[in-house]
Amino acid sequence: MPKQGQRSWAWRRLRFTARNANEMETAFQQLLSAKAQALITASDPIVLDRREQIASFALRHKVLAIGFVQQIALAGGLLSYGPSISWMYRQAGDYVGQLLKGSNPAEMPVLQTTRFELVINMKTAKALGLTVPPSLLARADEVIE
Repeated sequence: MPKQGQRSWAWRRLRFTARNANEMETAFQQLLSAKAQALITASDPIVLDRREQIASFALRHKVLAIGFVQQIALAGGLLSYGPSISWMYRQAGDYVGQLLKGSNPAEMPVLQTTRFELVINMKTAKALGLTVPPSLLARADEVIE
């Protein structure tokens, strides 16, 4: 039971699939019909290609947009938290280098991401009337003003 002054959260997960611009618009309308207050984007090429459209929709309708790659926050989403893409590219380059030097792929270790990036878009937070705690800002790898 929440104490006085605290919010009670009721989470409901909705899944929308959009493979093109028309399906993206349909998904937006479904989000509005469901009275969604937040959306979490996937990190597939279609979403990344439409990141400005997603961020614009979210801001216009006061929906929190969160993604797994920094491009969502850079486009105007509230924040992103996910694996460091640049770290993954460096690791892929290291693997290619090892293969070119004759390493046996079967003997090479499988790596798991150990570097994650938090990007917070303060411009969007302000537009949504949100206050981001200083402790969260201090942990961010990038803050967009």
